[in-house]
Amino acid sequence: MVTHLNLKMDRLKELVIKQLKDGHIVWFGSDVGFYGDRETGIWDDRLFDYDSALGLDFKMDKGEALDYRASAMNHAMCITGVALKNGKATKWKIENSWGTDRGEKGYYYMSSSWFDHFVYQAVVDKKYLSEAELKAYSSKPIELKPWDPMGSLAD
Repeated sequence: MVTHLNLKMDRLKELVIKQLKDGHIVWFGSDVGFYGDRETGIWDDRLFDYDSALGLDFKMDKGEALDYRASAMNHAMCITGVALKNGKATKWKIENSWGTDRGEKGYYYMSSSWFDHFVYQAVVDKKYLSEAELKAYSSKPIELKPWDPMGSLAD
């Protein structure tokens, strides 16, 4: 069984940064189908300006995207680094499995806002969790239905 702890994105980012600072990479699951250039290795939800070009706003928040099946975890990678400005992440370095002929020799960069919209899970060591988070993690889990999109990378 896979157990998830539902956290705010700012807190998840904080935990990922702590683990990276301790020299450990972070496995994560995301939706790589949007706002990315696989050749250059950049994922940024501001990479393409559809609003100006087409006069259309395609944006949905993460909950809406899941509810309408417009987004779901479909790929796992590892976060290997982060660029910080005033203690906040501006971009993340990721190692992908698509080979060294893509991105920068197999490494990619994602913006902090792309992380917010398209990262659905990250695996961090429990030692970084607060007492309240550990208590929540240890409580009886809510079992998700087999068709729930949060389980798409759990197998």
